[in-house]
Amino acid sequence: MTASSPIRVSPEETPSKLQRVLLLAARSPEFPFGSPQRGYDFIAPLDGDGRFNLPLWRVERTHCRVVRFSPGETPRMGLLKHRAGGADGASWCFDFDPDRSDDDEVGYRLDTHRLTPGEYVTLRDGAGSRSFQVARVFDFDPNGDSLSN
Repeated sequence: MTASSPIRVSPEETPSKLQRVLLLAARSPEFPFGSPQRGYDFIAPLDGDGRFNLPLWRVERTHCRVVRFSPGETPRMGLLKHRAGGADGASWCFDFDPDRSDDDEVGYRLDTHRLTPGEYVTLRDGAGSRSFQVARVFDFDPNGDSLSN
């Protein structure tokens, strides 16, 4: 955070912190038993209830990265982004190319979901919607943790 940043977040103001979240493909017609080989590993600013914390994301957005993985594909690196409201309201998405918006994978109502183990979320991309289960959530240490580990 720079000295000129208008947003200040301290532990006294919010119990939020950066978390590492692992989403795995949930059961579907394509994957009747789910698929632990397909999913997303990402860093997110979560509050004490496991919901996204927008003020913390604004401060820590450079740490909020994502890796999409699937067999037979090169893992894709991107960023967790927040889009302000509009016709569909505010949304959270994974942005894999900052020069394009047609490749973004948008979460369905992620602003209201709890990202806690066992919960389900839906992501939409150009091919449609897919469900994922939150497999793991754990503390992220910006000084010692990396998505490439």
